[in-house]
Amino acid sequence: MTTAAAGSSSIRVRLSAMMFIQYFIYGSWLVTLGTFLGNALKASGSDIGTAYSLPAIAAIVSPFLVGMIADRFFSTEKVLAFLHVAGAGLLYFAATQPAFDGFWPLFLLYVLCYMPTLALTNALAFDHMSDPATEFPRIRVLGTIGFIAAGWAIGFLPEQSVAGEAVLVSAEKTAVPLLLGAGASLVMGLFCLTLPHTPPHNAGKKLSVRDVLGLDALALMKDRSFAVFVLGSFLLCIPLQFYYAFANPFLNEIGVQNAAAKMTIGQMSEIGFMLLMPFFFARLGIKKLLLIGMATWTFRYLLFAYGNAGSGMWMLYLALLVHGVCYDFFFVTGQIYVDQQADIRIRAAAQGFIALVTLGAGQLIGSKLSGLVVDANVIASATPGGAVTHDWAKIWFVPAMGALGVLLIFAALFKVKPAANAAMPAHA
Repeated sequence: MTTAAAGSSSIRVRLSAMMFIQYFIYGSWLVTLGTFLGNALKASGSDIGTAYSLPAIAAIVSPFLVGMIADRFFSTEKVLAFLHVAGAGLLYFAATQPAFDGFWPLFLLYVLCYMPTLALTNALAFDHMSDPATEFPRIRVLGTIGFIAAGWAIGFLPEQSVAGEAVLVSAEKTAVPLLLGAGASLVMGLFCLTLPHTPPHNAGKKLSVRDVLGLDALALMKDRSFAVFVLGSFLLCIPLQFYYAFANPFLNEIGVQNAAAKMTIGQMSEIGFMLLMPFFFARLGIKKLLLIGMATWTFRYLLFAYGNAGSGMWMLYLALLVHGVCYDFFFVTGQIYVDQQADIRIRAAAQGFIALVTLGAGQLIGSKLSGLVVDANVIASATPGGAVTHDWAKIWFVPAMGALGVLLIFAALFKVKPAANAAMPAHA
């Protein structure tokens, strides 16, 4: 912790505002990117999959940037300011490109700026807390609220005119959400200069690739159950990416109004289940929580497959509502499991290694595969140049069966040491 008083109301307010804007930016493009690309740039499913693979690539590269620069040479708030201001310009120019070929290189540069800031904002917040277990959740929840706010802002923007088209379309199908994100990035960059000073902690320390990539955690793979956990997490992140890349295009295509706003039901659910995690953890234990999380992903995709914007709208609402179980029971429980299995000396390395496997490799493959599956289920337009539609039932069955397969393998092979079910760690 720095010399700044962790209990200062001024610092708490600034850290909370930092989290709100940080995740408002994320929410401005993560959900609606596929819809924008498919409609405004006429991108194929493979192109959309490629676009969603770029943040995964950036997540793999991010540890190098954070480890080599932010933690060694410059104060964290200045690195954040630079990355967000640079990101604002890159996202703006990406949003104004007329074709996907011009969009993706600029978007790649943008996510290379944005993805490291997710870890850096957490690090800066922890640096100014005396009791992270108590203080961090109260501050981090503002991030989820910011993500929700972005979805509501986009969902209720007025319809937009598009060059060459006579009819107005929802803002989700245009570049407006990305431009909103660019504006928020600029605000965030300037705001970061007001954050408490956070000097680099490893100035002068020799750089180790093992430290940056968390490779010391590989020793944990000697334990068969931990190896099964890592493999299961990697495999599950492949079908998971179908949701992140194509849920919003799917909802828009089948006629769901204000899809981005409705999708924030998932984040609201996430907050509720996060608060209930200690209750479920104590009564169910790690393995059951992980299995329930995996099963719920299968359930969600089946609801998408059978739901519609009419009489089946309740299925779509339920599919969005169970996001808290999907995310918290799998990702949060997984982080707790890794925390309990890793020795304190390699705890950070272990969390970094899991993030590399899941947010990096797993989502990278999932993004590419989801795009190929979507392209393979295109329904030819009835008129030349008309809107392309898809057989979404067939598309959603693919990740549903993929998640189910991982669930069955995981249930058969994964075993938890008794100590890992005892209780949630105090700092979780």
